[in-house]
Amino acid sequence: MTRELLTIVVAAFNEAEALPILHRRISDTFDTMAGDGLDLRMLYVDDGSTDGTWQAMRVIAGADRRVAVLRLSRNFGKEAALTAGLDRVETGAALILDADGQDPPELIPQFVAKWREGYDDVHGTRRHREGEGWLKKATAHAFYRVMQRLSKTPIPTDTGDFRLLSPRALAALRQLRERHRFMKGLFGWIGFNGVSIPYDRAPRVAGNTKFGLWRLWNLALEGITSFSTAPLRLATYVGLGTATLAFGFALWIVGKALMFGDPVAGWPTMMTVILFLGGVQLIALGMIGEYLGRIYEESKQRPLYFVDDWHPAAMGVSSTGIQPAGGTPHAHGAATARSEDA
Repeated sequence: MTRELLTIVVAAFNEAEALPILHRRISDTFDTMAGDGLDLRMLYVDDGSTDGTWQAMRVIAGADRRVAVLRLSRNFGKEAALTAGLDRVETGAALILDADGQDPPELIPQFVAKWREGYDDVHGTRRHREGEGWLKKATAHAFYRVMQRLSKTPIPTDTGDFRLLSPRALAALRQLRERHRFMKGLFGWIGFNGVSIPYDRAPRVAGNTKFGLWRLWNLALEGITSFSTAPLRLATYVGLGTATLAFGFALWIVGKALMFGDPVAGWPTMMTVILFLGGVQLIALGMIGEYLGRIYEESKQRPLYFVDDWHPAAMGVSSTGIQPAGGTPHAHGAATARSEDA
């Protein structure tokens, strides 16, 4: 009988303190799942960390034969690091965990149970977010609702990257090689049957968050422009509305001058109108620029990431290496040689 295979994928950037704690929790969860006909693996991806994250990963892999480790050539961002990890899962399903320990690995058995029921996308939905300020909670809450209204792609509310993807969902995801990657949108775009598991999100186990308000704003902008053209349409509507108001205002000015004369006042009104129209035009140009920039990035067809080092799990590998860089051969230079020497 063929055993099912599940690989836990963890992308990390400067998480040297949190990784050992998270690994112990994953290992303890694996121990509770022993004997259920499931082969379990772990894959840690170092997204160009500048602290001791890679060393911590190597120590973990040296002590646990189920662990594979992958190092990118630099910091490409979480979305690219997740893509690199999922690209390596060629066999079986994959479950994504954040390196900070906020998404509980203790729920892995529940995710597996839903997968075995036939679901391809088993995702965790946050009921409560501990350790986060009211501003971050409010903006996150608003973002998911705005995305649902603006995009035709189904993106579950209050749902991050904590999810299990079946083999056919992973195969579909590997076909999406766009450069500007908003993974939550890509997970929803591939479709298939999904189910939600509600949970309470805990505070970080160690270290500090790498996602401040500025990075979260950029991520939100990435998601909206990647999965909706509503901002462009909004610019059109604002332009039409502004033109209508300007035309009506012009008629009012002409009528007032004909009836009451023109005392040559109105400088504040004129400046207000000029500044308002100029602001609307700049906002519209900015929206167009965001989309144009994405077209420019896609046209260059650069690889999504480069691999610096790769060490498979000692007790078996869930991947022999696919084409990770958007359809090009492995683009990691001397990484293969270093991996074989280790």
